[in-house]
Amino acid sequence: MKLIRLEIKALSYTETQTGAYAMLLNEVGGDRKLPIIIGGFEAQSIAIALDQEIKTKRPLTHDLFKNLSSEFKISLQQIIINKLEDGVFHSNLFFKFNNSEKIIDARTSDAVALAIRFDAPIFTYESILKIAGFNSVESEKNKNDSDKDWSENLINKKQFSLEDLKNLPPSKLKSLLKRFVKLENYEKAAIIRDEILKRESK
Repeated sequence: MKLIRLEIKALSYTETQTGAYAMLLNEVGGDRKLPIIIGGFEAQSIAIALDQEIKTKRPLTHDLFKNLSSEFKISLQQIIINKLEDGVFHSNLFFKFNNSEKIIDARTSDAVALAIRFDAPIFTYESILKIAGFNSVESEKNKNDSDKDWSENLINKKQFSLEDLKNLPPSKLKSLLKRFVKLENYEKAAIIRDEILKRESK
């Protein structure tokens, strides 16, 4: 299966889910984006690792793991976001230890937090990017102006709930998803995408 390299594009707070953040991963050398909803602790750990000027008084959990690995000469070679199940992303960590490779399952947020600290590349499969990735260029081409009227209230709403989405049929969810991608509001787009994937998996 073809691997696509990703880089962290942005990290932002999402008002739709309390305490949640949207991590935006960008296809290296391409236009596709992969937003993933993560928890507050993991978002803080990723933000601290990205900002070289922030120094914590004591090691955070991911820093401790990195320090321990370095002490025992264990290196992280890469991470692969390898599965999407019920709207949840799964990842594998590929470690090198004593000239052998070890693969460990991890939450994607933890995997990314470690990848930054080890300076390891982040990958996903083409199949996952096709299902869950967004391409704003394509969205612009395929946008239907007739979708504007009914969705305007949700678009203009500062905050919408998951209940708002549950009452929408799949066709309207997909139209709304295209609108948010065009607006580059990937936090809300990710939430709508996850709702669509959950329905399709049932």
